[in-house]
Amino acid sequence: MEFKTFVFYFLSAILVMAGIRVVTARNPVHAALFLVLSFFTAGGLWLLLRAEFLAIALVLVYVGAVMVLFLFVVMMLDINLERLREGFWANLVPGLIVGGLMLVEMIVVLGARYFGSDVIPPPPAPSVGYSNTKELGRLVYTEYVYPFELAAVILLVAIIAAIALTMRKRKDTKYLDPARQIAVKRKDRVRLVSMPAEKK
Repeated sequence: MEFKTFVFYFLSAILVMAGIRVVTARNPVHAALFLVLSFFTAGGLWLLLRAEFLAIALVLVYVGAVMVLFLFVVMMLDINLERLREGFWANLVPGLIVGGLMLVEMIVVLGARYFGSDVIPPPPAPSVGYSNTKELGRLVYTEYVYPFELAAVILLVAIIAAIALTMRKRKDTKYLDPARQIAVKRKDRVRLVSMPAEKK
């Protein structure tokens, strides 16, 4: 067995174990930390595929920004763990069906060369001046520019929806209307009372 193949199987085993622990961990903070581990190992697999830019982007964007934000949100919110586990058994059968279909797809794709059918030919060796970052940028901004822009619009709509859900009015929240505060006149707030002078 080559060293590259050994590293691939080693990282894949860690990735599968971390992915399982993300789903089965009882504590949300532990699940988030296992997700960080899975991102790191997925970045290692990207490095094996000579996709250095995608590996660095995965670590910097997801681990450095998204997961840190998620950890802060999980630790700051008062999450009822018992309520989260209520629907687990009800969704177990659909989850097993979807997981089984994904497993069959991965076996078909990854085991094509072992079953005798060359569905996916091996990638050609890169030339001397090849840059996968440059090639990725060329493909994203030429052939896949419309899907890229569509993904950007969908993310923008998701951000606006998250802000709208966060800023919606709740019954237990005291809300001040700045327009009504500015429009207040002195006669609405101040009342002059005429009282007779008191003698000592």
